[in-house]
Amino acid sequence: MTERTRATEFLSASGVPFSVHDYEYAPGGGLIGMQAASSIGVDPACVLKTLVVEVDRTTPVCLVVPADHKVNFKKVAALFGGRNARMMSPEKSAGLTGFRSGGTSPFGQLTQLPVVLSGTAMAQPRVYINAGDQGLVVCLAPADAQKVVDARVADISAPPAPASPA
Repeated sequence: MTERTRATEFLSASGVPFSVHDYEYAPGGGLIGMQAASSIGVDPACVLKTLVVEVDRTTPVCLVVPADHKVNFKKVAALFGGRNARMMSPEKSAGLTGFRSGGTSPFGQLTQLPVVLSGTAMAQPRVYINAGDQGLVVCLAPADAQKVVDARVADISAPPAPASPA
């Protein structure tokens, strides 16, 4: 695995300070963002997953939310004046962004999609976001991440509900 990707080159060209971290990518092992948090040894609230969705099947949007959160698709659709939002197929996402599933980054996309950054991420001093390859993340200030892709900051996700006692 290389630490030079379109995402890291984009961040370097933007003058944003960041560091690169790798982790063991296990595609069959469950939630990738949670794997990354465990491998790097940081709180899952600081590791952000990157998802590509379609609003009303016509508008592609890149979402960046904490790894342990669930996306509120109705809120995402409403941000773009739509009625619904759903995950985009990995093939279509790769065609637009240039990144394969498990390696999608909001930085350095082939076609820069509108980015929405979860408001809860902005409270973190540093966040870890996919660096454009499976098993690779960049660590940077959330304000820098927001600035370089002109991301909208919005309340689009929530942590999972706590398990009820049996």
